[in-house]
Amino acid sequence: MTEPVLGRRALGRALLARQHLLARTRLAPAALIHHLGGLQAQAAPQPPYLGLLARLDGFTPDRLSTLIEQRAAVRIALQRGTIHLVTAEDCLTLRPLLQPVLDQALRTTYGKRLAGLDLDALATEARALVEAEPRSFQQLGALLAATRPERDPAALAQAARCLLPLVQVPPRGLWGRGGPAAHTTAEAWLGRPLDPAPSPDDLVLRYLAAFGPATVADLQKWCGLSRLAPVVGRLAPQLLTFRDEQGRLLYDLPEAPRPDEATPAPVRLVAPFDNLLLSHADRTRVLPEEYRGRVMTQNGIVLGTLLVDGLVAGSWQLTGEQDVLVRPFAPLRRADRQAAEAEAERVRAFAGGGGTVRIEAGE
Repeated sequence: MTEPVLGRRALGRALLARQHLLARTRLAPAALIHHLGGLQAQAAPQPPYLGLLARLDGFTPDRLSTLIEQRAAVRIALQRGTIHLVTAEDCLTLRPLLQPVLDQALRTTYGKRLAGLDLDALATEARALVEAEPRSFQQLGALLAATRPERDPAALAQAARCLLPLVQVPPRGLWGRGGPAAHTTAEAWLGRPLDPAPSPDDLVLRYLAAFGPATVADLQKWCGLSRLAPVVGRLAPQLLTFRDEQGRLLYDLPEAPRPDEATPAPVRLVAPFDNLLLSHADRTRVLPEEYRGRVMTQNGIVLGTLLVDGLVAGSWQLTGEQDVLVRPFAPLRRADRQAAEAEAERVRAFAGGGGTVRIEAGE
C-alpha cells in the first residue's frame, strides 16, 4: 500500500471544506443545492432551510421558498429512498439513476402486501390520478384501492411512490406556510421528461466533489445503490487515491480541497437530517462514535448538531416558538460557547427573531 494516508482529522477538514462549513459561501442557493446533491428534507420544512443557512452568507427563507414555488427546486424521494430537496435538473437526472433504490424499498417493505399485483397497471392508474390533480398518499391509496378492494391502500400508495417520480407540490416545504404532502409526477410538474440516459459516472464524481475523499462503501451509503465498484474502477485513472488509518482505499478528485488537518474549523449549527452525517459508511470523520446514539435516534430522527473543532459536540433544535436550544455533550470552552451563542442568534434571527437563545452547560 503506497497511497498517502489521510487521518480522521484530515478527512474531516476535507469534508467540511467541500460542505462550505469551514467558510460560508455566497453561491446562489440553487448552485449550492446542486453542489451538495440535494438536502435531505423529509421533515418539512426546516432542515433544508437550516442546512443552507449554515453554509450561505446572506441567505433568507424566501430565497428557497421562491425556488420551490417557481419549480426550480423540488422535493422527491431520492438517495436512500428518503425525501430530498434538489434542483429541477437534478430531479430529472437523479431520479432514474436511483430507481433501483426505490425498487429495493418496495420489495423489502411492501413485497408481501403487493404479491401478485400488476404493478404496471397500478403505475399507469396512479400516474393518471396524480396528474389530474396532486394527491396526498391517503387520497391516492383510497382511489387505487377502489378498484383493488382486497389490497391495503397504504401499500398501494407507497407502491406508486416507488414506481413513479412523485414530487411534493407547494405549499409543502415553504417556510412559514407548509401544508400536507400532495404529489404529482416530476414530468407533469416540471414539463420535461426524465433523463433517458443518466450517467453513474457523473453521480460518482459529484459525490466526491461534495463528500470526498471516500471509499466505495461511503459512496454506496450516501446514495443507497450497490455494486458501484466497477463504476469507480472505470473512473480510477482520473482520480487520486489515498488510504485511511484503517487501510481502506479512498478515492478523490485531484482538484478538490484537502485542507491541512490543523486548519481551524469554526463552530457551526448543522441542520437536522443533514447529509454531513449521513453520507459515509464511516461517519467518524465528523461524528464521534460515542455520540452517534445521541444524535441518531432509534426511530430514525437525526437531530441538529453542534460542531466544535470540526466534530459533533452537541445537539440543538429550533422550536415552534422560534427558541433556539443548544445542548453541548460536555462543557464548552468560553470561546466556543460564545461562538455557539452567535450561531444560535443567527438561527433565531433567520427564523423571525421572536424567540430566545439558550445554551445548556453540558454534562
